[in-house]
This record gives sequence, C-alpha cells and structure tokens, in this order.
Amino acid sequence: MRRCLILLLFLWCASAAAASPSPRTVLVLGDSLSAAHNIPVEAGWVHLLEARTSDMEPAWAVVNASISGETSLSGRNRLPALLEKYKPGVVVIELGANDGLRGLPLAKLGENLDAMIAASVKAGSKVLLLGIELPINYGPQYRDGLRAVYRDAAAKHRVALLPFLLDGVATDPSLMQDDGLHPTAKGEPRVAENVWPALKPLL
Repeated sequence: MRRCLILLLFLWCASAAAASPSPRTVLVLGDSLSAAHNIPVEAGWVHLLEARTSDMEPAWAVVNASISGETSLSGRNRLPALLEKYKPGVVVIELGANDGLRGLPLAKLGENLDAMIAASVKAGSKVLLLGIELPINYGPQYRDGLRAVYRDAAAKHRVALLPFLLDGVATDPSLMQDDGLHPTAKGEPRVAENVWPALKPLL
C-alpha cells in the first residue's frame, strides 16, 4: 500500500512538472544601452520586453547581463561563463558602441562579434545581433564600416540582425538624455518596439 502511495505521488509530481514547464531563457549581453543607464531598471527596454516574454506559453525568462562601459572584448570574455550558467535558448548581443566611441579597430570588433555568435550557436542558442550607429562626427567611412561589421557578422552565421537599435529614437532629442547617447525612460518603449519584431520569431 505504501509503495502504491509513493508511486502515485511520484506520478502526480511528474505530471505537475510537465504541465508547468520551467521558463526558457533569453540572455541579453550588452552595454549601457541595455543596462538602463541613468533611468530606473524597470523603464529599460530589456525589462519592458521581459514583461512580454513572461506572459508567453511556455514562458521565457530574461537575464540581463549588460554592464555599462562593456566593450566587445570584455563581453566576449564574459560570455562563456554566462552560457554555461544560464544555458539560454536565445542570446541577444548588443555590443560595439563603446568600441566605436573609442575609435577601436573595426576588424577587432568583427572578430569579437564573430566569436560571441559562434560560441552562442555552438551552445545551442539562437542569436539576435543588435547593431548601433555612431554620431555623424565620426565620419562616413568609419560609420559605414561599423554598419558593415554587424551586417557581415550576421550574414556569416545566418543569425537575426536589427541594424540599428535606436532607430527613431537617436534622432529625436525629446527621447534622448542630455549626453545624446542614451535614451530617456520615455524613449525606451520605442527601443523595445524596435527589438520585439526581431526577437519574437526566435522565441
């Protein structure tokens, strides 16, 4: 009798677990543009998208591993441990803005993006690459080269690409902070709307 009760309890627990799947994971690896710089975390685009993914069935959890000041090299160095820890189904890579603002060689950025995408794919994750634009004072040659780095990296690995994260936001002063680089809390919903159509098909 006791064995029967134990067996029934085991089967009930297994059935309950099957009926309530654990949330899947989206890992966001970015810099201050994804880390809600100078605004409440709850107002950032990553948190706004998390509200959508958590309502899906089955649900997706979002891990925001973004750090202000992150470069593509430091992100590349951190990524393996994050992949091992979270085993994400989707990796969103938003890096390169700080490389560009510092005028670092675009070839190095390309190498780092390539390595991060390859590591994510090898770990079984789908990838969304988020591109960024630089202010016009960086000149057309460097700005065009930066666009090409994202385009080429995405094409090489056949992963999803959003060419410009701040499309429709960066050119609107009312949606940008005084530094001209980061969106205000008012601008973050537009950023989330930019990302969502590219992210949704991967979920």
